[in-house]
Amino acid sequence: MVPHLSHIDHWIFDLDNTLYPASARLFDQIDVKMGDYISGLLDVDRVEARRIQKHFFHSHGTTLSGLMEAHDVEPGHFLDYVHDIDLEVIDEDRALVKAIGELPGRKFVFTNGDGPYARRVLDRLGLGASFEAIHDIHACDYVPKPQRSGYDAMCHTFNIKPDRALFVEDMARNLRPAKAMGMVTVWVNNGSESGSHEHDDEYIDYEIAAVTPWLSELVEAA
Repeated sequence: MVPHLSHIDHWIFDLDNTLYPASARLFDQIDVKMGDYISGLLDVDRVEARRIQKHFFHSHGTTLSGLMEAHDVEPGHFLDYVHDIDLEVIDEDRALVKAIGELPGRKFVFTNGDGPYARRVLDRLGLGASFEAIHDIHACDYVPKPQRSGYDAMCHTFNIKPDRALFVEDMARNLRPAKAMGMVTVWVNNGSESGSHEHDDEYIDYEIAAVTPWLSELVEAA
């Protein structure tokens, strides 16, 4: 590995709008499904449903977390509903598969989504066999990034040494706990919704536009 990252042997990646480009607009489908779910649950129109959805997203980290607290929503039912989407808008990324395969050490996905959905996305990208494990919202006890507890749980479960780990994420605020723990942080500044919210250079080591070209250049330089 290149000298400035030679100590890294734990590679952690967010999933949505990180391992695939935000331009695929996959999360737009999830966004619509969330609105439909809230509209039916609370018997409100789509405009009010969207307001509630975004309020919970910003105040609780995820819409699900807000719905669980305010309306006692069962998480499995919600996640199954909102992740029932068309994945044909993303394609296999052979360059990314190759680059991740050449990274030294262990690789993980850390997502505020759930494992079954993450595995479907990874399979679509050709990355189904590329990661040792997925640390999802269930494993975080439904407390989403950027709450520190999920990061601590991941490191404890998989014996990850933060000072030997690198975390790649499109939501800038989700990098703050990782940096505080000693991880190298990489922000994917790709225009994803609220990606720059609470951005602060103090907890961002590298800023990139897309994962595939960055990783490809990294392994080629090694």
